[in-house]
Amino acid sequence: MAKYLMAVDAGTGSVRAVIFSLSGEQVGCVQEEWTHKEDPRWPGSMDFDWAHNWQLASGCVRGVLAKTGIAPGEIAAVSTTCMREGILLYDKAGQEIWACANVDARSDAQVGELIGRYPGLEQEIYQKSGQTYALGALPRILWVRDNLPEIYEKTAAVGMFNDWLIYKLTGKLAVEPSNGSTTGIMDLKSRSWLPEIAARCGLRADIFPPVVECGSLFAEVSAEGAADTGLAEGTPVVVGGGDCQLGTLGVGAYKANQAAVFGGSFWQYEFNTDSAKTDPGCRVRVNCHAVPNLWQYEALAFKPGLVMRWFRDGFCQLEIEQAKAQGTDPYVLMDEQARKVPAGSYGMQCCFSDRMNFIHWKHASPTFTNFMLEPEKYNRYTFYRAILENTALILRSHIELVKEATGHEPEELIFAGGASKSPLWSQIVADVTGKPVKVPVVKEATALGAAILAGVGVGLYPSLEEAVAQTVQWDRTFTPDAANRAVYDALYENWKQLYPAQLALSEAGVTRSMWAAPGL
Repeated sequence: MAKYLMAVDAGTGSVRAVIFSLSGEQVGCVQEEWTHKEDPRWPGSMDFDWAHNWQLASGCVRGVLAKTGIAPGEIAAVSTTCMREGILLYDKAGQEIWACANVDARSDAQVGELIGRYPGLEQEIYQKSGQTYALGALPRILWVRDNLPEIYEKTAAVGMFNDWLIYKLTGKLAVEPSNGSTTGIMDLKSRSWLPEIAARCGLRADIFPPVVECGSLFAEVSAEGAADTGLAEGTPVVVGGGDCQLGTLGVGAYKANQAAVFGGSFWQYEFNTDSAKTDPGCRVRVNCHAVPNLWQYEALAFKPGLVMRWFRDGFCQLEIEQAKAQGTDPYVLMDEQARKVPAGSYGMQCCFSDRMNFIHWKHASPTFTNFMLEPEKYNRYTFYRAILENTALILRSHIELVKEATGHEPEELIFAGGASKSPLWSQIVADVTGKPVKVPVVKEATALGAAILAGVGVGLYPSLEEAVAQTVQWDRTFTPDAANRAVYDALYENWKQLYPAQLALSEAGVTRSMWAAPGL
């Protein structure tokens, strides 16, 4: 009897194949890093190399089967997940002909044209789809039309990366609503395409594949897919979803008014709601959940994990060398020292990502401020702790933002992703937000969410509720420290004044923005 589930997860910085037992234990994982290069002809571009990246993805599947010694026939089902927003275009023969990754920002001119020619259309699109032009597919496909007309004319279908993985495994293409809704061309309420929106923007309306709901048993591994991956031909393939939606499943957040925080390269605050209503101010994103009749308000903090990597590699060479010698992670050593710095980092603060403003999404120049020339206090560990605290302050602002839009906030937070491996960061999140923070045993919850959907899709679990009960386990809960909370209350009020001042300098062109949406 087949007794394992497999997830294939195409993230921003890597692709992995993960095998889980039916109890949710991660049995094996093989991961390969990948990069999405900028085409020097097109500033802001983020190309996706589908040929090379499929070699990496299929190699991960072969690798995890070999590493674990699990026979292909023991895999009961496979599902897929990925970064959202990335899109692929296919021709009539089903061949990939163009692709870009998630934060591709080459379409400045197209966004400017849309705003100029169709005033108010972006707000109208948002109210129907929960998306703006910032990360959506509309400007990107318009860019292809304007700059690569021969590709545009050949385009027969558009799809997302998780759907592409299934297509490579099975030869069948469909789009599911959790990731498809990030295109800005899908209706939140009906969870189906809005081809009339594409037509209004001057795009063809005949390039949208069928929509299949998340968790549906969709197809089987084909002979070609089996040859590429080592999976058994005929293995069931279940429709997956976007990374954050499946991550919330992987931490047991599948009901309305639950919330999860995923701390990785980007930090996502996901709040579940049983209403498809959007924010009147168009400030926060709304996506379809991977569960029917459920949606998610999503507030994104840009690049906290990348900021940590930059700081580690730029300033913590000593800890990197010590970690190699001790067989541990440099972040563990940095946390040990940062724990000695008092809450509030002696008043020092930094600015990286702003509170989300989806309709005008721009970030200030990276900044550290309010430190003194006292090395015994303001050393690299103080700067490091300030980064941890700053990310938690952004999260607090996002909880408030979503509450303004929905009238609700969660009683507790579920914290997953790479950042949740840090007890210090987890405690800071609890102290800054004033909420209990639950950390699951499986920190990389996205792949587990895909495995849960795979198991439900082939009937190994009688229901989603039972699947979550069998697979999701808790590591520990962090409770807020009242004294630290008082310090962070004051720090938060400072940050709310500091960031707009820094952003104004960026808007005026005095400093360079960390990131700006196309058209800004």
